[in-house]
Amino acid sequence: MAMSVLAAFWAVSFLFVITPGADWAYAISAGMRGRWVGSAVAGMLSGHFLATLIVAAGVGSLIAGHPLALTLLTLAGCLYLLWLGGNLLLKPAVPEAGEAGAGDSGSRWALRGFCVSGLNPKVFLLFLALLPQFTDPQSSWPLPLQILLLGLVHLCSSLVIYLLVGYGAKAVLRTRPAAARLVGRVSGVVMIAIALGLVVGQLA
Repeated sequence: MAMSVLAAFWAVSFLFVITPGADWAYAISAGMRGRWVGSAVAGMLSGHFLATLIVAAGVGSLIAGHPLALTLLTLAGCLYLLWLGGNLLLKPAVPEAGEAGAGDSGSRWALRGFCVSGLNPKVFLLFLALLPQFTDPQSSWPLPLQILLLGLVHLCSSLVIYLLVGYGAKAVLRTRPAAARLVGRVSGVVMIAIALGLVVGQLA
């Protein structure tokens, strides 16, 4: 693939990654909990990688062509985001109290992160619409391999930004419990708003 194509895709991908959304809200939540930022980000990147594999395998077009499948995926993602957002709204993270939170573990944060991105139909639809546009049918590389490479470029951008967001939240908010509660509630509202927006989009 031409470097100019990769650079153009990286620019578009980077704009997507730096736009606050459910992933940002989850990274901030993990940062305020103390030590689970890496696990949370790894989980979210796993969800993005799954979306890349689905598009690269050609399954994405098949799913997109079946409204019922997309509707079920959207509803599952919405319910999960509503659940996470409701928890953040009612029980916002406080760094001092959350450092050694009972029941917390890296694997649980990773699984939740995977669900945040893996069950987000906006991520899947974006990849389905975006990745093929930057492929070259005349290239010696097979299309699935080109899509996989583009997905990895996106993952690299996501890794840097989400880690900065998570650890930035940890550094800024760990000694400010009142601000942490406010940011936690705002993150919850963001997740709930995204979920409701997706539901309205389906009904429309």
